[in-house]
Amino acid sequence: QVQLVESGGGLVQAGGSLRLSCAASGRTFSSYAMGWFRQAPGKEREFVAAISWSGGSTYYADSVKGRFTISRDNAKNTVYLQMNSLKPEDTAVYYCAAGKTVVTTQEWEYDYWGQGTQVTVSS
Repeated sequence: QVQLVESGGGLVQAGGSLRLSCAASGRTFSSYAMGWFRQAPGKEREFVAAISWSGGSTYYADSVKGRFTISRDNAKNTVYLQMNSLKPEDTAVYYCAAGKTVVTTQEWEYDYWGQGTQVTVSS
């Protein structure tokens, strides 16, 4: 069992930055691939970024490539999402997820989800 708690969301102006954190419980964190997803009002949840258990492989949605960076610290059981050059269309609830797989962009392959943190980007 893995419990995930996101933090770091908030209100920011367009062009600004935020860093989301996701703290995981359990001693097996380092064996899980981690991902970030987001859901905007009235839209389906979508993939944002993923990182392998070792941190050696990362994947990004085209919409955030070059602006967002996913990283992890296995010693701290934490995964991060650094978000730069934020746009109003990045406004959403951001969720982190853990999957017992190498690394994946597919929502269905993630087994555990956090409760989400709101990110609002004003224009």
